[in-house]
Amino acid sequence: MQATVLILGARGRFGLAAARAFADAGWRVLGQMRPGAQAGADERIGVGWPPTCTDTQARATAKRGAAVVVHALNPAYTNAAWRGQVAPMMEAAIAVTRALDATLMVPGNVYNFGAAMPAVLREDTPQLAQTVKGRIRIEMEAQLQRSGVRSVVIRAGGFFGSGRGTWFDTAIVKRIQSGVFTHPGARGVGTAWAYLPDLARAFVAVAQQRAQLSAFEVLHFAGYQLSAQQWLDALDPLARVQGWVAPQAHVKLTRLPWPVIRLGALLMPTWAALTEMRYLWDTPHALANDKLTALIGAEPHTPLPVAAQQALADLGLLATALPAGPAPAAAA
Repeated sequence: MQATVLILGARGRFGLAAARAFADAGWRVLGQMRPGAQAGADERIGVGWPPTCTDTQARATAKRGAAVVVHALNPAYTNAAWRGQVAPMMEAAIAVTRALDATLMVPGNVYNFGAAMPAVLREDTPQLAQTVKGRIRIEMEAQLQRSGVRSVVIRAGGFFGSGRGTWFDTAIVKRIQSGVFTHPGARGVGTAWAYLPDLARAFVAVAQQRAQLSAFEVLHFAGYQLSAQQWLDALDPLARVQGWVAPQAHVKLTRLPWPVIRLGALLMPTWAALTEMRYLWDTPHALANDKLTALIGAEPHTPLPVAAQQALADLGLLATALPAGPAPAAAA
């Protein structure tokens, strides 16, 4: 019998990546959007778009048969939006999952650990966040655990790939076509990153093994640990082929203008939120995925040059087609 997944926020970056991954794995995919969003047809991934309902039981009836719910909704990046929307979004996801008697899957991040986080983050690493978003993330996971619904949080690093709206496109590669790479941190500081199609495939693999999980689980997705220099090493050959730099030249590294952002933070809530999270770029960190790989085997992993190329293609930045790289592999 074909399994069914319900994706809340299926038109967002991670929601769309998850829809594609589940569909590729043979699942029936139902997508729930934000009110007012346009569904349209997505023939490539075969997503069904049931009517948007406000009543929990009506939503559950419309989606009867879903064994897994993926919570891919996320508010705007401001602290005010997080304070007002994160808990209600999670409560709505819990209510639908409970009505369906399903398993709720939630993408997590490293905000929980705070500025004092160690270089290697494990599921039992103390969560000592002092930022607004970090404390909200801690409470969100506690809210999920208290609910009693079967659930799993898969924690990952910074997102890239599968569309717009992350650090990758809004800052880091914003000027890549001019041969400029803008990085928020020092050249040699390695931080955690997740290529969304790989993370989505990990969600599918965990969903397929959900019977082995306890009522509430947290798993870590390793992805990549990348410094600015490692990003440059991956992007230089691509930039030369595209003509963004001369044949023997290199992409230029610039730093994000933090002093300007700090001043702008006095007037712009989004910039204030960015400033509060600056520590992420100054603190080396990576995610240990031992628990995840013990459950699903090797973690889905696309070689960085291939992932970077596809991420730029997703943004419509490539003018010159490149030879196909190696197929996505799995790596522990």
